[in-house]
Amino acid sequence: MTSLEERLAALEAQVAALIERLDAAPPTPPTTEGTFWALDGLKQRLPADGTGAVLYTGTVRVADQHYDWQYGRTVDDLLSADWTELASTLSALAHPVRLRLLREVLGGRQSTSELAEIEELGTTGQLHHHLRQITAAGWLRSAGRGRYAVPAERVVPLLAILTAAGR
Repeated sequence: MTSLEERLAALEAQVAALIERLDAAPPTPPTTEGTFWALDGLKQRLPADGTGAVLYTGTVRVADQHYDWQYGRTVDDLLSADWTELASTLSALAHPVRLRLLREVLGGRQSTSELAEIEELGTTGQLHHHLRQITAAGWLRSAGRGRYAVPAERVVPLLAILTAAGR
C-alpha cells in the first residue's frame, strides 16, 4: 500500500508543478499569421474595387459574464450616413462620472445603492441624472429594481470606443 501512496503523492506533486507553471506563464496571444491577421481576413472578404470597410470585434469576460461581438460596415455606408444622429450617443460618454459609472457597472456594481457608495460619483441626485443620460443613450439598461446593466450588444462597442480614444 505504501507504494501506491508514494506514487499518488508523486503524481499530485507533478500536477501541482504543472499548475504552478501554467499560472506563471504569460498569457499567449491569439494565434496570428502576421501582425495584421485580422485586417488580412477582412481584406479577403472585400471586393478589390471597393473603398474598404471597418470592423471591430472582441471577446470579453467581465463580472462573470462573457460577451462575443463582431460588427463591420463598409466605408461607403459610413461616409453616406448622417453622423449628426450619433451626437447624443457619443456625448453621453463625454463625462468622467458617466464613464466611471459604466466601468463600475461592467465590473459588477450594478445597483443604485452600490453605486451611491462611491463618493466620487456625487450626490444621489447627480448619480440619477448621469444614470438617466447614459440609459437614454443606450449605454445602460434598467435591469429592474434599481439595478443596471450594460446591454450585451454595447459591451464590445463601448470598449472599442475607449480603445480608440486612448490611442
